Amino acid sequence: MSATVLEVTRSAHEDVERLERLIVRELQREPANNRDRLFQSHRVRHMIDVITSTTDKLIDIYEDKDNARKDEIAALGGQTASGTTNLFSAFYDRLKEIRDYHRRHPAARVVDATEEYEELLKEEPHIEFSGEEGFGRYLDMHELYNEYINSKFGETMEYTAFLDSFSQMQKVPCNLKLSRQYIEYLEHVLEYLISFVERTQPLQDLDRLFAKVGTEFEQLWADGKVLGWENKGSEDGLIQSQEAVIDLDYYSSVEELMEVGPEKLKEALAARGLKTGGTLQQRAERLFLTKYTPLDQLDRKHFTKDSRNTQQNGAAEQMSTKKEIALMEAKLQRICELLKEVIEQTKENVEKKQALTYEEMEAEREEEVIQADTESDDEEQQIYNPLKLPMGWDGKPIPYWLYKLHGLGQEFKCEICGNQSYWGRRAFERHFKEWRHQHGMRCLNIPNTKNFNEITSIQEAKELWEKIQERQGLSKWRPDLEEEYEDREGNIYNKKTFTDLQRQGLI
Repeated sequence: MSATVLEVTRSAHEDVERLERLIVRELQREPANNRDRLFQSHRVRHMIDVITSTTDKLIDIYEDKDNARKDEIAALGGQTASGTTNLFSAFYDRLKEIRDYHRRHPAARVVDATEEYEELLKEEPHIEFSGEEGFGRYLDMHELYNEYINSKFGETMEYTAFLDSFSQMQKVPCNLKLSRQYIEYLEHVLEYLISFVERTQPLQDLDRLFAKVGTEFEQLWADGKVLGWENKGSEDGLIQSQEAVIDLDYYSSVEELMEVGPEKLKEALAARGLKTGGTLQQRAERLFLTKYTPLDQLDRKHFTKDSRNTQQNGAAEQMSTKKEIALMEAKLQRICELLKEVIEQTKENVEKKQALTYEEMEAEREEEVIQADTESDDEEQQIYNPLKLPMGWDGKPIPYWLYKLHGLGQEFKCEICGNQSYWGRRAFERHFKEWRHQHGMRCLNIPNTKNFNEITSIQEAKELWEKIQERQGLSKWRPDLEEEYEDREGNIYNKKTFTDLQRQGLI
């Protein structure tokens, strides 16, 4: 029964509809915390993958390459192999087959897959995170950081500075970008970030995102507007590392170039695929030709036999490599834009840990482990919070030591913001750049500059603004009185006097 093509088709359509209803039902439920939200996204991702695979099977069935579906439909209509039609005989044969099937399998009389699908909403997906990643809240790029600072293209810097700059690859010189070490580093960074997005944002369609990046990149590359690769011709990319041997811009004549010496001249010529023989003057003359003449326009007699055949192929391969590297950089920048908030949170977490003692770090780690183990049991219970501590990212009170560290028990009120209360020094200092305070300053017709930081009283802000205006009035440039003009006889006048005399025709 269930092995027939039509029954398999019907069952597949039923599975797709059930899964679609479950996805809608799951997304209508509001997660209790970030952990629950992450599990919800992975459950939905799993159901979407099942729908996709089931749909692929249905497409294969409807394409009917082996004519199995066509033959089965013809058999239901009573058509035999000889072409005759016997409808009633086919009907009773089918009925007998169904009865025999249910006689052999009594449990198949009632089929209810509801409970099986309901289990999909209860399971907790297995997601692996390192301890540094904090269950998807932060990035763990320490290995990539060590790879960067120990590479030829990298530089020594703090981990927090690396988090700010690892996506800005245009700072790396082009000759170092063509190295295998740089390409492997880019591959490792992309691999990690893609893995992190797949674990923390499973509903994100990275294939579509990268397809869009590729389309935009092709247009920019054709126009020569790719960031960090502007106006880089194939020849420039081919010899930019070679030009580091001898920079011809520093030499204005063949005689000056001869002072470099025969060995360096020979190396520079060989790097460009030119003949390396001859006297010192001949070598210098041959190399000096490349200063004003591109290699592809140079006479073929100056090249070695091997370089004549391989120069064009080498330039094409070099150009292809540059394009692949630039595309990887474009993908890296786009995925960093997607993870902008996570990168900022990672940086803040690193700076916070640098200010903690070892005991405080261990206490925080133990609390996170305990919260992760007891989270599912506490969701349905009322949270015990006698000290009225603020809630953290997981919907539970933050540790008391963290509450004291940030001074969250200290209240700051701002009259300009409508007597809004801010808890903790950090929140108070941050609010001066937020929309509420800026709106209050605009209502007072006062610019929100650094001069008014720490000012929360309307009266104090007005008094300070008046003092600033008075000070600006004394030192204000007055062109009518201070701008000087000179007539033909050398007499000096200010602008106002000069204009009046000019109008009277006296000057």
